[in-house]
This record gives sequence, C-alpha cells and structure tokens, in this order.
Amino acid sequence: MKYNPLDKPNLKPSVLANRLKTILTLFSKNNSESYWLDKAEAILSECIKLCRLYNNGYVTFLELHKLVTDKNYYMEKIKTLKENFLENNFSISQIHDLLSSLEFFEKEFYSLDQRTSSILKSEITRMTSCFVSDYEVQNIFCSNKEDLNFYGFQDVLEKGKIVVLNMNLSEYRNLSKIIAAYLKLDFQTEVMSRLANKNINQKRSVCFISDEYHEYVTDTDADFYSQSREAKCINIVATQSYTSLLNALNNQYTVKVIVQNLINKLWFRTDDTFTIEDAQKQIGKEEKEKSSISISENSKETKYNYFTKKFASRDANLSESINTYTQLDYLYDSHFFTLELETFSCLSFLSTGSSIIPPQKIYMQPYFLQEI
Repeated sequence: MKYNPLDKPNLKPSVLANRLKTILTLFSKNNSESYWLDKAEAILSECIKLCRLYNNGYVTFLELHKLVTDKNYYMEKIKTLKENFLENNFSISQIHDLLSSLEFFEKEFYSLDQRTSSILKSEITRMTSCFVSDYEVQNIFCSNKEDLNFYGFQDVLEKGKIVVLNMNLSEYRNLSKIIAAYLKLDFQTEVMSRLANKNINQKRSVCFISDEYHEYVTDTDADFYSQSREAKCINIVATQSYTSLLNALNNQYTVKVIVQNLINKLWFRTDDTFTIEDAQKQIGKEEKEKSSISISENSKETKYNYFTKKFASRDANLSESINTYTQLDYLYDSHFFTLELETFSCLSFLSTGSSIIPPQKIYMQPYFLQEI
C-alpha cells in the first residue's frame, strides 16, 4: 500500500503539526523542556502552510524535510509563490497564510542563532529523515498524490475493512513508531468524528488492537479511551507492564487514566511491583482469618549442672496459646502474581456489560495448541 500520513487537506496546519509534535514526544519522553517541541510544532505548522500553497495542497515529509534543512529550496519556493501572488492566483485565506508564513520564517526562524536553529532542525529531522533516507520508504509514504491507494480510515470504518500495520520494529525502529502512532491518531480522529457526523453509520462497532502498546502510547489516548465507548469503539491493547507505559509517558497520572478507562483486564505473571500493586488495589481486599501461636515455659527449682553445662529444672509448666483474628488483606498477594501464575494462565477482571465478574484465575487456550 502507498499512504501519505500528511495528506489531510481537511485538517488545519496547526492540528496536523500538533499530531507531529505528539509523535515527536515518543522520541523525547524524558525531555523536561517543552520549548523545543513547542517551537518545532510552530515551524512544522508554517512549513505545512507553505507546502500547501506551492504544491496544490499536497504535503509530504520529503517537502517538510527540504523546507527545514535547505534554505535555497525555501527561497526557490518563495519565488514561485510570489509569482503566483502577483498573478492573483490566491484567495484571501491563502494570502493570509502566505504572509504569516513569510513573516515567521524571515523574522523568526532564520533570525535564530546557529545553535538554537541546529537543535530545532535536529528535533524535526529525527522524524522526517526516516522518510527520505530510504528509497523504498520514501516511495511508499512520500509518493505522488495519484499513486496513493490508502487514504485513511473514513472508508475503512464505513465498510468494515481491516488495516494491519506490518513493520518489523527492529528493522524500522523509529519509522515503525512514527507510522504506528500516526495511524493510531488518524484512527482516533475518525472514530470521534462519528459522534459529530450524523450521516455516518454508527451501528457498526470498530476495534483498535495493539500489541507492545508501550511502544506507541501517547498522552492523547487517555482522552480517547474515556470518550470512545460512545462511538462504539473497542480498544484491545497489550503491554509488558504498567511501568513500561510510565517509562514511555513519564507521567503517572496519565498512565492511571489510561488503565482505569480499560475496564476488562487480564494480568499475566509479572515481577513488576507497580503493576502488582495497582492490580491488588483494583481487585480490593477481603477479611482473611489469621492465627498466631505462642508457647511459654515456667519452671521452679532451677539448678545448673556443671557436668552437662546446662540448666536443670523441676516442676516445669508448658503453656500454649492460640489467637485467631480477622484482618483486611488483598485478595491476591504478590506471591500469586510472581509464582502462582503459570504460562498461559492469568488473573481476570472482566465485565459482562452490566456487572463485574468476580476476579479469578483463568487459563488462556493458545490457538496453536487447539486440537484440529
């Protein structure tokens, strides 16, 4: 398939740039300074404006890469735009976009000192270079508009089609994360638009499935999961642990919002204490009976035997006391998660839609072990 993630003429440049910023956070998860990402978003927004003006509304990662890294290419396109402006080929809104972009590049972007400019370019090219450095990748994701054969999820959702992203994470490390995250954001936008568009068939349920979810999780997922049920969207995600999500998002509250919006949960064997503690808290506690036993000895006429070098006593009494009491404790302790869950077994927390099934250990039948 040939797919251009940036071919979204119905989205404003600022919205499209914000998507790209969201994807950049996948590579800057530990960046505590938001200035660089915010500035990169502003640059991308203006580049998208310019590209739409000189390229008949068609934007690609290749064009963005050239505009950001090659000033001569930028000047060449500006010359073309000025000629079109003098020939009165632009509408009022296009003229506004042209002037605002020119002002941004001339007065802000190209007036930055070399160090700041280099850092911003490196932030943006971390994403764009993935699409221009490999011919096959460029041919698939930056092809001509007439060669595209996948245009997004609107047609897919309407006709009940299935889209599968098949990219080897070890072979296309950064590229696979970019495309997976972008496809996810594109899917989420189309799903939420079903709520506003009354002409769309909302009787058809849609589904999002992601393995190794921690590689593609973004902050926007928290809001999407809380609203997607109304749009009849089923979300099925699998991750190594909650700590993996926390490492990707670097925000514990966002992780908690995502986890609590996923009603049905299956916990497999894990050593991650953060996952175990969160699971224990969700399942809750119960009154468990506990007992303690103590033994005491009382003796009289105790004497020391110098031959055996021990104390000897007479008239000794032994007493034993057993104390039984109840105490609130987790239904499943840490030992259960770390040692008692065998391969293909898990602890389930499932809902029927109207009520919660009591948590219990279940066996997951692997498809490759089923009898034919």
